[in-house]
Amino acid sequence: MMEPGTVDPGFPDSHMTTTTTRVTPTLRFDPSYIRTIPGIIKIVAMVLNLIGYISISASVNSNHSRAEWFAFVSMTGFWLTGLLLVFYVMHVIEKFYMVPWLKIELGYVALWTFFYFTASLTVALWGGYFEAYAVAAFFGFAAMLVYGADTFFKFRAWKSGEIAQGEQTIHMGPPELQSPGAY
Repeated sequence: MMEPGTVDPGFPDSHMTTTTTRVTPTLRFDPSYIRTIPGIIKIVAMVLNLIGYISISASVNSNHSRAEWFAFVSMTGFWLTGLLLVFYVMHVIEKFYMVPWLKIELGYVALWTFFYFTASLTVALWGGYFEAYAVAAFFGFAAMLVYGADTFFKFRAWKSGEIAQGEQTIHMGPPELQSPGAY
């Protein structure tokens, strides 16, 4: 135990820890996002959403509540994912970097994974009676997997402290600073 008023020589009074977030707060068109993994995931999700919606809409029973739930999930997913894609391509996400985009997007893709599970399951139960339901269920489960993979990537990025778009650099103190051993 140390005497009151003395300073531990093994641990400095202060240490340098800074976090620098580098973003360019201007809107600009940048199609290179489409070639990234998150961009490809968004495009694949949009295609699966659209094919699923067309499939369920082509059914004879497209006005049944099962089909309407699937249509809602697929079309809302199409438009929200498309909106997010436009936000990333135009760097809207980077401009508003103070908004917790990763948390918001994580919640969205996790919710849509669950919604697609329920919607695809409900139409799959009638897939033996209506071919359009079976096709919609196939594309719905595929979309569920894509949204699930996106959920995994968003969760991992959020836990590692990344930002949604732009660069974040964390500077820690010099490596020679050591914390004191146990007394």
